[in-house]
Formats: sequence, structure tokens, C-alpha cells
Amino acid sequence: MSGPSNVLGEKLELCCSDPMTGFYRNGMCATGPHDHGLHTVCVRVTAGFLEFSRSRGNDLSTPAQHFDFPGLVEGNKWCLCVTRWKEAFDHGMAPQVYLKATHISSLEYVDLEDLQSHAAEDEL
Repeated sequence: MSGPSNVLGEKLELCCSDPMTGFYRNGMCATGPHDHGLHTVCVRVTAGFLEFSRSRGNDLSTPAQHFDFPGLVEGNKWCLCVTRWKEAFDHGMAPQVYLKATHISSLEYVDLEDLQSHAAEDEL
């Protein structure tokens, strides 16, 4: 298999291209040496998660044109920082995860079982 793997050990799938996501803004939750935030977990955001993230100092719903960031709304798919997902998980606010589009390096920070317990229904 060429290219990055997902948490299931398969080829990493596209997370989302509208809005364009990923550290490299290519729709993939791939990572590399410059991705200090580790944007590796493909999620479907909820209003509750967006509010949780805002309360933690990371407003994901307000557009930031200088970063080509449209702002997220409930239902968007997004490559989320694995540490933010873990923090949300620890507080009962973790959004659903698309396992096939979540980079394998996420497993360095979270357990596969925790990700699976939040698997997006439309992926199952």
C-alpha cells in the first residue's frame, strides 16, 4: 500500500473537500513534520463541540480569511487536532469520527476503541 494509512491499517481516505480540510488543505487528514497541531482525526462537527472548542480558546466557527478558513457549522467534516479530540472525549464532547479518513498516527494519542466508540454512523 502506498500513501498514509488510517487507524484501521488501510489506505487513508479523503475526509472532506467542501470545506477543504487537512493541514495541507488537500482534504486529507495526513500529517507531516510541520503539522505541530497533528490535524489527523476526521470528524463531523456538532454545535456542542464547536461551543466546547470555542470555550477552550479555539473558535472553529468564525471564518478567518487570512488562513483560507471558512468557519465550520454543524455537520461539516473536518480534520481535527488529535489532542483537541482527546480533550473533547475526556469531557464528553467528542464529535463523531470517520475512521477510514483518520490518520494512523492518531493512535499515538488515543485508543482505537475510543475512536470506534465515536464512529460516524454513516461510515459503519
